[in-house]
Amino acid sequence: MAGKAAGAVTRNSSGMGALSPEQWVRFYRTMYLSRRTDDRELLLKKQQKIFFQISGAGHEALLTAAGMALRPGYDWFFPYYRDRALCLALGQTVLDQLLQAVGAGTDPQSGGRQMPSHWTSKALNLVSPSSSTATQCLHAVGCAEAGQYLAAHPEAAKGTCGPNDYRAWKDVKFRGDEVVYTSIGEGSTSQGEFWEALNSASNGRLPVLFVVEDNGYAISTPVEANTPGGNISRLVANFPNFHFAEIDGTDAQASFAAMQEAVAYVRERKGPALVHGHVIRPYSHSQSDDERQYRVREELEADALRDPLGRMQAWLIQEGLLNEEQVNALEREVNDEVRRAADEALAAPLPTVASIPLHVYSEDVDPCGNAFATEPVVSGSNAGERTMADLINSTLKDEMRRDERIVVFGEDVADASRDQHLKSGALKGKGGVFKLTAGLQAEFGSERVFNSPLAEANITGRAIGMAVRGLKPVVEIQFFDYIWPAMHQMRNELSVMRWRSNGIFSSPLVMRVPIGGYLTGGAIYHSQSGESIFTHTPGVRVVMPSNALDAAGLLRTAIRCDDPVLFLEHKRLYREAFGRAAYPGPEYMIPFGKAKTLRKGTDATLVTYGALVPRALQAAQRLEREKGISTEVIDLRSLSPYDFEAIADSVHRTNRLLIAHEDMRSWGFGAEVAARAAEELFHDLDAPVRRLASMDTFVAYQPVLEDVILPQAEDVFAAVAELVAF
Repeated sequence: MAGKAAGAVTRNSSGMGALSPEQWVRFYRTMYLSRRTDDRELLLKKQQKIFFQISGAGHEALLTAAGMALRPGYDWFFPYYRDRALCLALGQTVLDQLLQAVGAGTDPQSGGRQMPSHWTSKALNLVSPSSSTATQCLHAVGCAEAGQYLAAHPEAAKGTCGPNDYRAWKDVKFRGDEVVYTSIGEGSTSQGEFWEALNSASNGRLPVLFVVEDNGYAISTPVEANTPGGNISRLVANFPNFHFAEIDGTDAQASFAAMQEAVAYVRERKGPALVHGHVIRPYSHSQSDDERQYRVREELEADALRDPLGRMQAWLIQEGLLNEEQVNALEREVNDEVRRAADEALAAPLPTVASIPLHVYSEDVDPCGNAFATEPVVSGSNAGERTMADLINSTLKDEMRRDERIVVFGEDVADASRDQHLKSGALKGKGGVFKLTAGLQAEFGSERVFNSPLAEANITGRAIGMAVRGLKPVVEIQFFDYIWPAMHQMRNELSVMRWRSNGIFSSPLVMRVPIGGYLTGGAIYHSQSGESIFTHTPGVRVVMPSNALDAAGLLRTAIRCDDPVLFLEHKRLYREAFGRAAYPGPEYMIPFGKAKTLRKGTDATLVTYGALVPRALQAAQRLEREKGISTEVIDLRSLSPYDFEAIADSVHRTNRLLIAHEDMRSWGFGAEVAARAAEELFHDLDAPVRRLASMDTFVAYQPVLEDVILPQAEDVFAAVAELVAF
């Protein structure tokens, strides 16, 4: 184990030589500025002029030390909501912070969208945090990976591209010795993402500085109830490649010495570091909390004796850096600064209602526009019809040749992690459980195609950090059935990064996910659908092709666009004879939100997607043959956004609508289409809108049960016939 042994508390009572006298005075000023900003927010909350307050009081020495040991605009920062002093030390102003507290339209961090203490700055490389605990640890890991990749592949940072390419809007910058900072409270060390981040940082010897701000309480839960043994340093001590330090985080000199040592270790590329600082929490968790209900008076009095402001002030006077009169003058100056900033923030204009929809999606690249509508160009060598799996693989290869920023990772996606055997020819390689990434590692190398740990949140969180830096991660979740550990990252981080930062940061990655049943034996854990859960999430595009040509065109659009995309691939369709096509060339794209009419009809409109498409076409042919019913079949292809105009145009002619999908009927995607049709197409309808879907249960293993649970072509036939007979 590198660095200090876990459990050892580093102390440095003199510490004078680490900084100049002027810097030590600035150190104290930053600490005091942070505390007084907290106090001003508390006052404003009591006056009902702001709506939430959570303080960094008691953490000031540790965080000012971190801010002064690191380089703003050079290193990268993924903080949490107690890091006020860090952000002030990096160069944020009190006004910046108070504009967020009042929710001003001129708030430079979120435009009134985020609650206070979620500091953001593009100039400082201060990445928008969320209120979710520990999620940012994985973003920091991904950011560090991206920095290392860009340092090794500087040409990737340039990229020649047109305006309809995410790269045109990503200002990529990197330094060969940059450090990525991330911090959490000791309570957050219970979260799986913290351990997943340590795992990946250790394995990759990544330049990440983890800071644990241990004030002894996760809201009201004391550390011994949260952490086995009551000390996180003892638990993490055996992670290889790490530098560890456990310190008294109320001691400014010890904090700076520890931060300086940890930063040097990381900057020299020896590996990651973790600094565990014992701090205090002199105020309640937030102003919504009253700690007197769970902390005794004696404990609070003991904490007060360790207050870092009092300790630092006494040290400055003892060392002769300031006298009492100078301390008082400095504090009056800070008090005036905070008061002026508060007055200015309260006078700032409020955000406009018109700003609400801005930055849900990219305003720079519209993947629904005509620029993404290109014609297939089939060359002689690609003239033969191939499966959806083949065309996805070919599209990935062409896009990776075009764009060096694309990295592909996930569970089992590499040909072989032990690539020496791949290079020697001893192994053919795997390339995914469905072989869709076969050959990518062999062609593009292990830096661009690699396996992840068996952890879906790890995949997603790291990809978010990479995408923030300007890479284009194309990641794979091995089965939709196991996407749920990633749901927290997807809903609270991926989808909202652009909106919550008011367009300052974004994470336009692609998540490829095999989905669906009809597998014969897939059962509960290999047959799930659930796409409506993700179409219910703003900020993410959701597409689901039913055939090879659409898969190639939509995947290329997903990779080149500037939004995060959930790319759902139906497993049953990977190698079916239905929907095979010749490879359409390296520039073929399909805009999102454009449905395709597969069969014209006059008696009923059948809207579907995914594996129901071939079943719908079978049913439509039989309806024409046996009952003379002419059914128009529409493949949505894109679910968010979806092409309601195509549906409306069809219903205007057929006067009947059936929506068929594989997911459960109740609360499924069809419910949204049906509700909108009832609202907007009522006068065109000659019959009630119908839905056909799976039973409201799970997919069983025995085919006799599976065939009844999932909608079949016979069910589509019966539903359309019944609708037309109404």
